[in-house]
Amino acid sequence: MSTADKLLNALALFSFEAPEWTVDDAADALDVSGSTAYRYFSSLTKAGLLDPTSGGRYVLGPAIIAYDRQLRHRDPLINVASPVLKRLVSRNGGDGIGLLCRRFRQQVMCVYQHHEHQPDQAVSYERGRPMGLYRGAASLVILAHLPGRTLRSLYAADQETIEAAGLGKSWDEFKNKLRKIKTDRVCVTHGQLDPGMIGISAPIFHDERQIAGSVSIVLGEEDTKEAQIAGAAALVQAAANEIDVGLSQYEHVPLPTG
Repeated sequence: MSTADKLLNALALFSFEAPEWTVDDAADALDVSGSTAYRYFSSLTKAGLLDPTSGGRYVLGPAIIAYDRQLRHRDPLINVASPVLKRLVSRNGGDGIGLLCRRFRQQVMCVYQHHEHQPDQAVSYERGRPMGLYRGAASLVILAHLPGRTLRSLYAADQETIEAAGLGKSWDEFKNKLRKIKTDRVCVTHGQLDPGMIGISAPIFHDERQIAGSVSIVLGEEDTKEAQIAGAAALVQAAANEIDVGLSQYEHVPLPTG
């Protein structure tokens, strides 16, 4: 394993569930000596990725915030999709929460969220929170468009989880359920992540028709009729198509010179 990989493993220790680490605890978790863990933490601190705090503990550093700002302002997917997401919610009468999601390792993460009115309840797909691949429209529509080889690997590794999510008790059943989502080009789920909420999602593609993410709108089930779901689904599909075109025409920000 390269030094860079080892540093990244040290940084990966810091999670929402475990936001603070000491050098000794990190050494135990990484199965390295205390002096080695200290070198990792020292390098990450110099880069601004970690920050020392009281009691010999470390937390994520300010460089993370700088990178987050860069993503919000310079990421092609967010730049293209954010105005489209605002129009989607507006065209739906201002109702619902718009979500922009992308794949993150073997999960899906919301990278942008928009609403016109303060929602009565939060949705599970809040910005920056990784979610599983097997529940919720935003995840399922991405899952359905992954390459067949990737899907086979996921099924082999996660068969019990996939069955528990109601996605099939066999590879053929799993494949057929995903093929239907892929054919429909829109996925509608009811209460899979949040009780009383409907998720409506469509896939987003980048070059060579590879899946880039999903665009969604989340509505309250109590006040939403079938005709409104169909109308919102059409709006979501139109938004996805608009983002696809925008990504194909996106002009990257030039690198600074001099």
